Amino acid sequence: MAQIRHIAIQTQDEEATARFYIENFGLTQVRKLDSERTAGYFLTDGNINLAILRFKNDVVAGAERGKGWSGIHHIGFQVDSLEETAEKLAASGARPRDDINAALGLHHGAARAQGNVEVRYSGPDNVNFDISETGWLGTPSNKIGR
Repeated sequence: MAQIRHIAIQTQDEEATARFYIENFGLTQVRKLDSERTAGYFLTDGNINLAILRFKNDVVAGAERGKGWSGIHHIGFQVDSLEETAEKLAASGARPRDDINAALGLHHGAARAQGNVEVRYSGPDNVNFDISETGWLGTPSNKIGR
């Protein structure tokens, strides 16, 4: 069974947004991000990874929103099998976000070194979501980066 293990918030001020969730809800910082594509933080409550992200280009953010948009950006599901889940998603009409996957260097079987997103999809109502076998930092079932 898939489990929600990740929620990503896109922001224009990653420092203030991370501080808000840490100070008000007691979340713990597990990683600071700063690459050519994204700046931000991974926070956790011990069960779910909350990513606070400021995207540095429109392709990585998703062209429909762009880097200047703020709000809940996507959610992530940890699954038992990327391949089985991909088959189910294809049959249901969900489509891989090839644009974002290419910009992030993601594809089936290419788990990120930090143990996070493996493939991004778009589902009903254009809601973006990640699927991962390895899980996310700060979650109890994370298989990488413990």
